[in-house]
Amino acid sequence: MTVAIGKAVQGTLRLEKTFDIIANRLANVGTVGFKAEGFTFDELLQARMRIDLSQGDNLTTGNPLDIAISGEGFFKVQTPQGDRYTRNGTFTIDKDKYLVTQDGHRVLGESGPVILEGQRISINNEGDIDVDGSQVGKLKIVTFATPEKLKKEGASFLSYTGNTADERSPDRVSVQQGALEQSNVSVVTEMKNMIEATRNYESVQKIIQTYDEMDGKAVSEVGMVK
Repeated sequence: MTVAIGKAVQGTLRLEKTFDIIANRLANVGTVGFKAEGFTFDELLQARMRIDLSQGDNLTTGNPLDIAISGEGFFKVQTPQGDRYTRNGTFTIDKDKYLVTQDGHRVLGESGPVILEGQRISINNEGDIDVDGSQVGKLKIVTFATPEKLKKEGASFLSYTGNTADERSPDRVSVQQGALEQSNVSVVTEMKNMIEATRNYESVQKIIQTYDEMDGKAVSEVGMVK
């Protein structure tokens, strides 16, 4: 009985973690470029996260500084903590004419941070950047030999925990100016997951309650025998 109760308790902990994951997905349905996370458990009940890198829908915005990636790859961004990677292409231009994220981090091109001085900004499907008719650079879009080593930092950024030599140019990628990739979270799917998790949680709680009642009854009967 002790083993059965232990398994039931483990099931409860797993389901509580499931609720947290589902809640985080639903909270980021509207986050540009958000990638959902899932998890598995090892023998010690330690959760191991995995990132769902599947494509979200691209939404046309008409803003020339909104950029979406279709296919593999991530924008490469400079941050105080080092280079980071993102699918959130909600960019702007700072006072020094650098292309930056909404948090002010510089977006990298093939030759370093991208500087945009001019009026008419055009970015083609290859990521080439033209300003007022002259090419000024190309967006640095990268992927990795082992994407499983990517780790989420907040809702939009990822860091790579492997060797930086794993970084490479994606084989299949297309850039769309004036569009943003939406979250890859499905509200319908997550609501179904929530309902299923709730039912499972209720079932596990009933099992634990049943064992508690049986244990209490056994203790009571032992007392009567004495």
